[in-house]
Amino acid sequence: MEPLNIFRSQYFAALAMLEEAIRLCPDTVWNRHDGPCPFWEKAYHALFYTHLYLAEDLDHFTQWEGHIDPDSADLIPKEVVLAYLEFVKVIVNDRLALTELEAPSGFHWLPFNKFELQIYNIRHIQQHTGELFERLDHEKIELNWVGTAKPDNFLERE
Repeated sequence: MEPLNIFRSQYFAALAMLEEAIRLCPDTVWNRHDGPCPFWEKAYHALFYTHLYLAEDLDHFTQWEGHIDPDSADLIPKEVVLAYLEFVKVIVNDRLALTELEAPSGFHWLPFNKFELQIYNIRHIQQHTGELFERLDHEKIELNWVGTAKPDNFLERE
């Protein structure tokens, strides 16, 4: 499998785990401040930066049309976060096809190439997903590990 399909597989696996955490999060946990921020904010943050780092660079980043600034929101509903997740899946699929892995990251604070940026971005999703899994574990909610996403689970491309 070529590198872009490997990255696509790992993005979709990481996003599947994040999606499961979001879907199984009880309403009583969704807005509870366990740590520095509520569950919804950490999930939204993971999606926002996944979306951002798939852009060519900061100048080419376009906000999702449903974007809500977490700093000005008391709560972002689960349905909105899940809609953003679906949007991010499309971005993963579309942007990876255009990614030149040897090109610079496109973000001055990330001094490496696009190849390493993909690994960095997937690790970022997984870091926050792990934190959300831990919160749900305290609620006795079991979640699944997704090791890889098969090509037939990728979004259809025209």
